[in-house]
Amino acid sequence: MRSILPARLDALLALGARRLRRSCAGGGTPDLDAELLLAHALGTSRARLRSHPEETPDAIRSRRYAELIERRAGGEPLAYIVGYKDFWSLRLSVTPAVLVPRPETELLVERALALRAESFAVVADLGTGCGAIALALASEQPGWRVVATDVSQDALAVARANAAALRLGSVEFLHGSWFAPLPGRTFDLILSNPPYVAEDDRALQDPAVKHEPRTALTPGADAMACLRAIIYSATPHLEHHGWLLLEHGATQGPEVAHELVGRGFRHVRSHPDLAGRLRMTEGQRQ
Repeated sequence: MRSILPARLDALLALGARRLRRSCAGGGTPDLDAELLLAHALGTSRARLRSHPEETPDAIRSRRYAELIERRAGGEPLAYIVGYKDFWSLRLSVTPAVLVPRPETELLVERALALRAESFAVVADLGTGCGAIALALASEQPGWRVVATDVSQDALAVARANAAALRLGSVEFLHGSWFAPLPGRTFDLILSNPPYVAEDDRALQDPAVKHEPRTALTPGADAMACLRAIIYSATPHLEHHGWLLLEHGATQGPEVAHELVGRGFRHVRSHPDLAGRLRMTEGQRQ
């Protein structure tokens, strides 16, 4: 692809998809990735690519597309290449300073909205990254007061930029680890998608994951370290009958539930993602 000459749109798409399929970096969607990258390189829509397959971009744009394909073939996440990721109903800017939001994290948003029907709530999102959870909740419930924390100033810069772009200026962003920026404050809902992958887990060898901030993926040898830290510190920050919602690994549900019960939480239950794997667990303060 690096030495690609100008060609028709349909030919460029076929070449790009073939390159991604050969590298296995496109996962199960090499055709979609090629289409998204070509649309991005040309500054046009996917619909335009399909409706005018006979068009031939100039050499500069064709080379730009070839460069993007090579980055994707090397394992770089599509979201970093195009600069955004769709989450919930929002389009969020992302950079290598933050994790790429995953579809399963939408389950946290879904459960929070189900647990709190009131038009007013005070909510904390711990380890907000690009702001996905906090901004999704603020967009759905404008009357909620949402606070988001992160230990990374670079991540907070991305989150604040997303809030500004989406005109969700009511979200408060604070720098610090977990509850450290929140002394004496209590919440109706506390949500977090913390690092929960052990440092020796093979999942961290995935080419795409290697491009993401490691500290946002793994707490070290103990995969449960961050989850425990949040669970052990949560109760003083929860209103009576407030809820703690945690995303975790597909095999960690029973252990997270055990920790919550041990800290006196009630109505502890885990929920599956779309693939049927238990990916989040919630508990209510007594």
